[in-house]
Amino acid sequence: MFQDLKGFAQFISVERGLMVLMISVGASFLMGGSLVWFEAAFLGVIAFCIWSAADAMNNIFDVDLDLLSDPFRAEFTKKLGKLGLFIAMFFTALSLALGAFTMTPYVVLFIALGIMFGVLYSVPPFRLRKTAYKPVVNFTVGAVPVLIVAAFFNVYTINIIALVLLIGITTAVNSLWEDLSDYASDFSSGSRTIPVILGYKRGLIFTIIMGYTLIPLMALVGVLFQLGWIYYLTLAALSTFVTLRVIQKRKTLLKNSENTKQLFKIGEVLSKDFVIIAIVFTLSLMLSSLLKFTFA
Repeated sequence: MFQDLKGFAQFISVERGLMVLMISVGASFLMGGSLVWFEAAFLGVIAFCIWSAADAMNNIFDVDLDLLSDPFRAEFTKKLGKLGLFIAMFFTALSLALGAFTMTPYVVLFIALGIMFGVLYSVPPFRLRKTAYKPVVNFTVGAVPVLIVAAFFNVYTINIIALVLLIGITTAVNSLWEDLSDYASDFSSGSRTIPVILGYKRGLIFTIIMGYTLIPLMALVGVLFQLGWIYYLTLAALSTFVTLRVIQKRKTLLKNSENTKQLFKIGEVLSKDFVIIAIVFTLSLMLSSLLKFTFA
């Protein structure tokens, strides 16, 4: 029973679905200008459904690649068979139906765009997840939940643009960490992801640099939305954590010779770290938005 729940959670990537749900809730508070709980939860569920549909599609079409990078997930996907496709279609239909319930055309448009980019990401003959365009597609998928909230509240300001950029770039950087984790399977299958093109070491360093570019954008979003000290304290703690981890591994990163085994280990560790960082950051964004209006 537990294994089936674990497999299903991986099949629809529950942790990332919860991340976009928290992002949608926080964005709803900020754009609604108050604690609009019902709207926030409703839009969060829509974002969760879109991401679940996109990840289910990706796991269905990546099952052979995942046999090398994530055997448990691949075996569970195979075990689902046609039921896996039904689950992907269910979440797709549910997100569109919930969007139609809002009676806001742009909400439905952005949901459709999110689903469309999910298809472009995974489904042959497109399969952009095997190309250097993967981070661009991930940017779009990450930005869609914020755009849905903006469309629902009919709010389009510089603050919203900054938030869209932040969440989109965060999702794009996360995809680079995924590429590092999937390097062996991507390389053997002939995929042309950025780490494969650059080489593992340069791809790892490039991804670390891209992660650091998020810090000023995170700070800018905090200033624009006038978030409280908890947001900045969390940002400082996460930045310090990453920096200490990089310093700890600096000798291997700066060596001219490429020790593949050690580099793979660093990439694996930092990849897991970034997932935790992304979850903590989105949680702090939601809580900061909540506290802003709780004590207003």
